Amino acid sequence: MVELYPMTFAPVLKDYIWGGRRLEQLARPLPPGIIAESWEIAAHEDGVTAVTNGRYAGRLLTDVQAELGLDLIGTNCAWAQARGKFPLLIKLLDANQQLSVQVHPDDSYALAHEGNELGKTEMWVVLDAKPGAQVQLGVKAGTTPELFRRGIEEGRLEPYLHYVPIKPGDHICVPAGTLHAIMDGILIAEIQQNSNTTYRVYDWNRVGADGKARPLHVDKALDVINFNQVEPSLCPAELMELNGFSRSLLCANQYFVTERVEMAAGVVFAGNCDGRSLEIWGVLHGSVTVNGVGLTAVQFTLLPAAMGEFTVTAVTGATLLRTYVEES
Repeated sequence: MVELYPMTFAPVLKDYIWGGRRLEQLARPLPPGIIAESWEIAAHEDGVTAVTNGRYAGRLLTDVQAELGLDLIGTNCAWAQARGKFPLLIKLLDANQQLSVQVHPDDSYALAHEGNELGKTEMWVVLDAKPGAQVQLGVKAGTTPELFRRGIEEGRLEPYLHYVPIKPGDHICVPAGTLHAIMDGILIAEIQQNSNTTYRVYDWNRVGADGKARPLHVDKALDVINFNQVEPSLCPAELMELNGFSRSLLCANQYFVTERVEMAAGVVFAGNCDGRSLEIWGVLHGSVTVNGVGLTAVQFTLLPAAMGEFTVTAVTGATLLRTYVEES
């Protein structure tokens, strides 16, 4: 038996045009230039993170999954193993400019149109935001696919876009099919299905670094946009447990469950990776140890599904994200 342990990773950085330098606020060393995304835990053909600690140090996550299989991701993720996929992807995003207005397909549409790609249900946790920050989410009342397409063709989609004000600490659940855009001045953590498929429908009439407009994916987007998602609002966190620490449910869907865990210094959370699901813990504020592995803000660790018992010990007061996969 291989002794399993909490794994940490070297991030993969992406330099999309809407990024900036705010990830340096998280004590991240950055190369020169624009950095839009930091893929924290990733096993996708567009970016794979390597383990930085323990027995598997230097190994790519894809290689670790090839060796450990369900002992890494868990029996609740057997569907992902059957498709040769890691189930989740964890990112940090620096929206120095607004992202494009976009939508992601669900699994069935992605499988039919994008090869062996997964769909993309995701969620965001706001780490920092400028005063008055907002995200675009869903459509305005009265928006039809016909009006929407005309707005794209005329380069004037704004009348059909719904916006939601956000602040640090907020969370936003974004199921596949949700029309959305992260606007400027926002730093977020993102938990999502392991997919990099985005259908861009509107890019604010801007051009890319090459001086050309970035491509749109209008027909596919109109296939998958949920036009019944009319002027949604943010959902509050749901308190699950008060037991020397607090656990609050943020988002729950068939692909992942994410909780916020708040702990005072010295408090210990005890859990058990019993083979059913991996767990991913991320420190948003403060510092902790997970089975002796030290983490500070903002860092993530992957707990293999067959690791067994674990403890999260708050070195200081800490706020964490906990993500796992429930049985479908």
